[in-house]
Amino acid sequence: MLFNSFAYAYFFVAITIVSFATPARWRWLPLLIGSYYFYSCANPVYLLLILASTLVDYFVSMAMWRSASESGKRFLLSVSLFANLGLLFAFKYYNFFADNVAQVTDALGMAWHPSRSQLPLPVGISFYTFQTLSYTIDVYRGRLKPETHLGRFALYVAFFPQLVAGPIERAVNLLPQLNSEQHFEVKRLISGLRLILWGLFKKVVIADRLSDFVTRVYDAPDHFSGPTLWLATYFFAFQIYCDFSAYSDIAIGSARVLGIDLMQNFNLPYMATSIADFWRRWHISLSTWFRDYVYFPLGGNRIDSQWLWARNVMVVFVVSGIWHGASWTYFVWGVLHGLYLVLGAWTRPVRARLADRLRIPTKVLWCWQVFVTFHLVLVSWVFFRARTVTDACRILWTMMTDWTGQLYLGPSQLATILAAALVALLLIVQLGQIRGWLPFYRSARKHGWYVRWPAYVTLILLIAMLGVTANDFIYFQF
Repeated sequence: MLFNSFAYAYFFVAITIVSFATPARWRWLPLLIGSYYFYSCANPVYLLLILASTLVDYFVSMAMWRSASESGKRFLLSVSLFANLGLLFAFKYYNFFADNVAQVTDALGMAWHPSRSQLPLPVGISFYTFQTLSYTIDVYRGRLKPETHLGRFALYVAFFPQLVAGPIERAVNLLPQLNSEQHFEVKRLISGLRLILWGLFKKVVIADRLSDFVTRVYDAPDHFSGPTLWLATYFFAFQIYCDFSAYSDIAIGSARVLGIDLMQNFNLPYMATSIADFWRRWHISLSTWFRDYVYFPLGGNRIDSQWLWARNVMVVFVVSGIWHGASWTYFVWGVLHGLYLVLGAWTRPVRARLADRLRIPTKVLWCWQVFVTFHLVLVSWVFFRARTVTDACRILWTMMTDWTGQLYLGPSQLATILAAALVALLLIVQLGQIRGWLPFYRSARKHGWYVRWPAYVTLILLIAMLGVTANDFIYFQF
């Protein structure tokens, strides 16, 4: 069931009414049933996996809490890790492993070809796997008391707004809310619906419009020259941002209507002034997950050796890249971001001294930093979107060397120009939001309904005109 569909609208209205009509002590039940129904719409068989993960982590965490032996706790934690990561490997990474083993053995003259799996990739498995793992690890560390109510724990794992594509919630934030009494509030209803509307606009009006052009160009990159590949890459940068942040907006808005506050997942990432700043703004729930459960256990910033620190950073970003998908393109994408962050940290003192010596004005320096950071991210997006590493390298080479061809604007030039105008509008809005340049952000509340409602009506009309088909969100594949 897609957020950008009438089916979800009907489902969400029904689940909201039923959940608030249910007595507080039983409210978890309709939410859990609704969450399982929501997930089963993709494939009912997937429910077996989420149930298995839920039961394993529930009983492991309970046994871990009662265990007085540190070795016993470590064993139980390893059971949870093996079960969850084993499922993730079997469904997401096995074929990648088998294909690469076959290539290596062919090169060595051994010709061993492991059989490929025909298992489909369950929707959202990477997200709920990491959510349950964070819970088990927190219980192991003694930072969290295990949830004794199986139904509420199952709801924590399967809560439908953020089940398929995040945010990846922490038990310390979500479980107390599921255990407390929630009351219907008009203020939360309005706030949540406003966020849902903005998410639908970004997905239906911007991301899906950009998708047509990006797909046409990246499916046949050899047929296009540098200017067209640049345009397609710019478009993809905003397509993936609008698509993924739209899902988060709708998820957070839906949960807000139900009385639940989910964590922020995006904070104007393309206004970042460094790669480190970018990762404080992009997919925040995942970047903080890797920080807390991979980077800190490796030593974090406490390591004196710069080389060991760089190793830790590279490990985090390589794992992050592979988390996104079983492909060498995601691996290279992760390596690039790791190198960006390491080199950025090592060159920061030199860059700061150079800026002071040149006496660059603060606003000019900010613009330059945003420009450079965005284009570093843009290069990495080429690997993220390309079908193979070879294609990505060819695209980058063409972008840098072939400026002889004409700019291709697609079969519908008007649609492409409209998409570019929407991207420009989004940038202007975000610039105004972060720098306070737009009067609207300073005075919208003061002006009241006659400022807000025309904007709402415009968004609704654009969604109605362009939302003919319900397209999948990009991060469903992860």
